[in-house]
Formats: sequence, C-alpha cells, structure tokens
Amino acid sequence: MALLLSRLGAFSHRHRISVVLVWLAVLVGGGVGAVTLAGETSSSFSIPGQESTVALDRIGDEFGAGGEGATARVVVVAPEGQTLTTPEGATAIGELVAELGQLPGVVSATNPLDPAAPSVNREQTTAYSTVTYDAAPGEVTPAQQEALLEAVDGARDGGFTVEAAGEATQEAPHVGGPAEAVGVVIALLVLAVTYGALAVAGMNLLTALVGVGIGVLGVTIATGFTDLSSTTPTLAAMLGLAVGIDYALFIITRYRQELRQGADVGTAISTAVGTAGSAVVTAGLTVVIALAGLFVVGIPFLTQMGVAAAATIVVAVLVALTLVPAALGLFGRRALPKKQRAAAPGGAPVGRGFLAGWVAAVTRFRLASLLLTVVALGVLAVPFFSMQTTLVQMPAADSTQARAEQLLADGFGPGFNGPLAILFEGEGAAEVAAGVTGAIGEVDDVVTVTPPTPNADGTAALVNVIPESGPTDPATEQLVADLRAELADLDGGVEASVTGATAVSVDVAQSLDEALPVYLGLVVGLALVLLVLVFRSLLVPLVGVLGFVLTVGASLGATVAVFQWGWLADVVNLDGTGPLISLTPILVIGILFGLAMDYQIFLVSRMHEAHSHGASPLDAIRTGFRQAAPVVVAAALIMFSVFAGFVPAGEATIKSIAFALAAGILFDAFVVRMVLVPAALALLGDKAWWLPRWLRWLPVLDVEGAALEKGPTGRHAAPELVSSDS
Repeated sequence: MALLLSRLGAFSHRHRISVVLVWLAVLVGGGVGAVTLAGETSSSFSIPGQESTVALDRIGDEFGAGGEGATARVVVVAPEGQTLTTPEGATAIGELVAELGQLPGVVSATNPLDPAAPSVNREQTTAYSTVTYDAAPGEVTPAQQEALLEAVDGARDGGFTVEAAGEATQEAPHVGGPAEAVGVVIALLVLAVTYGALAVAGMNLLTALVGVGIGVLGVTIATGFTDLSSTTPTLAAMLGLAVGIDYALFIITRYRQELRQGADVGTAISTAVGTAGSAVVTAGLTVVIALAGLFVVGIPFLTQMGVAAAATIVVAVLVALTLVPAALGLFGRRALPKKQRAAAPGGAPVGRGFLAGWVAAVTRFRLASLLLTVVALGVLAVPFFSMQTTLVQMPAADSTQARAEQLLADGFGPGFNGPLAILFEGEGAAEVAAGVTGAIGEVDDVVTVTPPTPNADGTAALVNVIPESGPTDPATEQLVADLRAELADLDGGVEASVTGATAVSVDVAQSLDEALPVYLGLVVGLALVLLVLVFRSLLVPLVGVLGFVLTVGASLGATVAVFQWGWLADVVNLDGTGPLISLTPILVIGILFGLAMDYQIFLVSRMHEAHSHGASPLDAIRTGFRQAAPVVVAAALIMFSVFAGFVPAGEATIKSIAFALAAGILFDAFVVRMVLVPAALALLGDKAWWLPRWLRWLPVLDVEGAALEKGPTGRHAAPELVSSDS
C-alpha cells in the first residue's frame, strides 16, 4: 500500500495544476447540482415495520389523508381575568381559525369552541386549534411554516396570547452558523501555531473545506432523489471537516519532516503520502466501516446518516491523498518556516520539551498512571448507567414552540403534549373500542380517554389517550407498554395498536437501546482485527480497544451529566434538561471508534517503527511518542474545536452529539492515548509486540512505509520518477 500511495503522491505532484483544477471543477459541479437538484429534508425519525409506524400509516388509510398529515397546535390564551367564551373571544378565535384554514398546505383547522368537538380547558382560558397539513410529518416546507407563524403573530391583537407548536413547526438544523465558524477559526490558529506559518495553515484548512464542501453538496444533491434526515448534512459536515483537517495535517507534517532531512520536494511528497498517507487510509477506513456498519442496526434513517457521513470521509481521504500533495507541490520548500528552508538537513528536534518530559514521567510511573486514568474515566462513566433516550426534541427556550407547549401543559396538564392514539381494526371495531375504554382509563398514568371515532365503513376506530406524564417522562414509556399489554387479546378478532408521535419515539428509542450493545460489539471486534493487522500484535490492540471502551463510557457519562442531570448546563447554552436524543449513543460510538483508532494508529505506529529498527521497548515508546504526539495533540485540538463549535448552536439533535464527540476527543487523545497507552505498553515491555506463531500468516499492511526504504519512489528515488522541483 505504501508504494502505491507514494506513486499516487508523485503523480499528484507532477500534475499538480491539473489535480487542483479537477477538484475545483468537482466542487463547482457539486454546487450547481445542489442548486438545481436538491430536495427537502425530513425531520421525522421512524422505523418501518414497528407497531407505532405501521399504525400511523393505517390511520391514513382508514381515516383519509388528513389522518397522516403533519399537525400543528395553535394555542390561544385569554387575557388575564377573562375567558375565551366571551363574544370578543369567540370572534377572535373564529377569525383565526378561518385564516389558518386558508394557509398554504393546510387541509383543515379545527375550531376549539365547536360544541361537537371542543378543545378548551375547563376554566375556558386556554384553547387550541389543530392545523393539519397535506404533507407528512417532517415534510412541511419552510415557506409553509413561515406563513403559519405570521398568522400567529397577527392574532395577538386584543391582549390574546397566541403561540404555535407541533411537528409541523419543527425547523431543520442549519449548517454554518457563527458558533461553527468560531470552531473553524480556532482550528486555523492551532494549525498556524503547529506549522509556524499561516499560509500553510490556510492551505490545510482550505483543502479540508474543499473536501467537506463536496461531501455536503453531494448529500444535498441526494435529497432530490431520496428522503434524507435533516440531521444528515450537518453530521456529514461536522465529521468531514474534522477529519479532513486532520488527515491533511498528518501528510503535511510528514512532508515537512522529509524536507528537513534533506529530501527534495518531489521525493518528500511521495514519501509523505506513502507513509502518513498509509496511516490516513487505514484510519479513514476505520471511520468509514464504523459509519457504514450502522446498517446492522436495521434502521433506515440511521443507515442513511452513516452512509452519507462515510461518503464524506471517503472524499476527505481522497483530497488528502491527491489535492494536498498537489498543493504542497505548489508550495515547495515554502511549506517550511523561513529559518528552516536554508538550514542543513537534519531531523525535526525530538529531544527535549514538554511532551518528552511527559512521556518520560508517564512511563517512569507507569502503574500509577495506568490506575489513575482507569479510575478517572471509570468515575466519569458512572452517569452513563442512568442514561435515558428519546426522539422527542425539546424546542429552543423562548421559542413559540416552547411557549405553546408550556401553555398547553399549564392549561391541560403535562401529558397533553404527548398524546397517544390507539387504532382498533376489524369488524365491530368501534363497539370493541367502546367496551375497553373504561379499562384503558384505569391504567396507571392515564388522565383522559376520548370516545372512539369510527371510520366511514365501521372497520376501524380511533381512541386518543392523554397521559398524566410528559412525552419524555419514563412513566409515559411505561404507559405505552402497559396499554399494549392491556389490549393484547381483544374479542372478535379486533386488533389494537398504540401509536402517535410519542409512541414512535418510545419504539425507536427502545430499538436503538437494544441495538447499542450489538453495535458496540461489532466496532470493538473490528478494532481488534484491524489493529492486529496494523501492529501484528495481540496486546497492543487489546490496550487500544479497552481504552476506546473507557472513552465511550466517559464521554456518554459526561453527556448524561450535562444534558440529563443539568450539570454545567449554562456552559453549553442548554435550553432544558431531559433524556438524550436517541441517536446520540450509537452515533457517538461509531464516530469515536474511528477517531480513537486514528490516534492509536498515528501514535503507536511510530513506536512500532522505532521498535522494528531495534530500539528497546521503553526507548521505542518514548521515541515514537516524541515524534507523533505533537501532531496528535494538534489534531485533537482541531477536532475538539470543530465539534465544540456545534454545541452552542441550539439544535438539540446536534448539540448532544457534538458535545459527546468533543468530550470524547479530550478523553481519548489526552487521557487514553497520552497516558493510558504509553503506561500500559511500558508495563508490558517486549510482550506488547508479541504475535502468536499461528497468526504470523496475516498480511503486513506496512503502515509505517518500510517498503519505501527500498522502493523506487522512496527518499532516494530516481530523478526520472520523481520531480525535484522546489
């Protein structure tokens, strides 16, 4: 692999102008395609085939299109000391309902004062109109949402409080806000300090932006041909930007090292791509496999997110292997600081410094360092065991959605924001439903049960259930299970299904929780196999994987402490505490797996290289650490900055994922890889690199690029194969 990649680097250097133009053409083409072919994203998360999802589809079939359309609740509260049943209140509500019914995409808007189906509280101070759209949940367009909010604003005259909530009002997460820009600026500063040259730092960042731009534009084009979650482009951008910067960093750093050792520009590029590029490919492959492996969970929207993010990673790797060498060819020796360009050949100084002292202390007090890190990460992981998950997204504080939900909770009770629907199907469904309504009302946590509403031919009936607890309360999750148990065996062949947005959330959360250990086992097993191939050792991969497990536990534990328990909530601009978004744990495991293996490969491969050249185990650890740790530190700071930039943005779906990833980067890079791994390897000594005889048939991946020492494109390559332009 090293020889093949070194030839690719040499080719990109020789044809650098063409390579740059091709990538720019792809970027422009992606932009044109995104403008002309893009479609709408969806903010709905459901699993085909589950009881709640199937029942929602059946409601649409049995009760008409309006039964499956997205809905919004427009809440009206009378002025202090008044009621909504006064002539002024009735007139205002009538005018509002008439306007709502004429909005774009609206199928119907109910009148809360209709005697046949009132939706006003007992005190007659709070009422709501249910606005039903012809679009499915998650597919209401921004223009339709804007029209609804304008109608709400216009209805506030006369002292009435009017707010809107519901699935039809949910906005898609955005990409590219000021918080994300701050993360990119910090990444640029870290690169500038690392390189000692702002121009090289800018080139590193620019090539990464080209890669992530192409990836996100590709995802945007895909929305015109398939339904994608609104979270998918944001996840692809967040991960693609982080790894794109880091992969370019690894290759540029190795290129500069080769220049300092006396190589000409062409040879330095081919060697850097052959060595650091091999590690980039291996590390990128781990992220891609982990993300694409989300298909084993069996949840379509999660598979789409994983595949889209994996495709962006592939683009980032290709950019690092081709566009970065081409850009380095244009820079030549200017990639080095001015003082080093004319200096005599010599390796980068790795003797003394903070990191050298750090690894010396860690390996000297190896047992204490190992125990301290395990205990510290174990303590941070404790909150993980009380983790709760949900798909119900909490609206941003002080938004119309949050105010509307609070008004409904005050007027009707907390459970009113998370109603359940029970669909009865079969001959005589309405009669059977009426017969069990009393039993449903006696189930714990049930406040209200509506009379059955039959369909046109009497083969189905719909019953609404209002819980006492809110939609994210564990009691509501238990209520869904209790209702299904109560309705398991009905007379006359009638079948009952519990559904509604809250039931869908419960089902998806349970499915993801059940899939979590399976997926964790998959990525841990994959890590062991991959690292055995890379390092030809059993104990080194075992140390790396156990460190990854500690990283996952600590990052998710910290996320639970902040987002569920409320610790340091103000620091992350948290609107309110509650269960984590169901996607968070499984996505964090997949992404952190790839990033943790990045650090393991880049750090330990230099230790392995030193050991292979005859250094003692302890000297190999310290030498490899001094060579690779500065790059890993810079890479980790960059990734942390990028992920942390997505935390204050306000979208709950992205906020918790970004926080968990940022925390995981800190724990993995600065605790696991910088303390636990060198301490454990120092304790193991020569045994760390032991491979059983029966496994020695495994292929040699040559991540360190040993084949380049005698290959034609190596450091002493022939002039006719590698250009020596500078």
